[in-house]
Amino acid sequence: MDDANLDGHDGPTLHIDSDWKAEAERERQRLAQVEEQERVRRESAGHGELPEPDFRGLVSMLASQALMGLGTMADPETRGVIVDLEGSRFAIDLLGVMEEKTRGNLTEQEGSELTQALGALRARYVEIARLVAEQMAAGPLGGGPEGPQAGGGVIIDPTA
Repeated sequence: MDDANLDGHDGPTLHIDSDWKAEAERERQRLAQVEEQERVRRESAGHGELPEPDFRGLVSMLASQALMGLGTMADPETRGVIVDLEGSRFAIDLLGVMEEKTRGNLTEQEGSELTQALGALRARYVEIARLVAEQMAAGPLGGGPEGPQAGGGVIIDPTA
């Protein structure tokens, strides 16, 4: 019996190693901590719901968008993982443009945060793109000849 049939299902499955999951969780927690610090700063400064627009907020917004496209969100209907490589690549490329265009004009902390975010996102993008390519080469997950699609992204069904 092959691996695809061990759990009683006929289709291929996506296996993501626990190291990647742990890294994704650490990144999510780090972003949540940054957002919480920003929220506390806003409240202490007497601002409303929206933060003061700044460079850190812009980097966080684009990094969050890229992370969502790399499978950190589940589709509420199918409970599969949504992967939008094109959208993620666009957000990562925008951060790259920001790094290039702001070189020499950022504080040390801003430059470091941008460099770290880009490094982590690029590495994660490569890993997820590889996993998606392997899964697509193994065959569609169902729903049609190309497998299930969601707004240009791939839905990876964890029950398949």
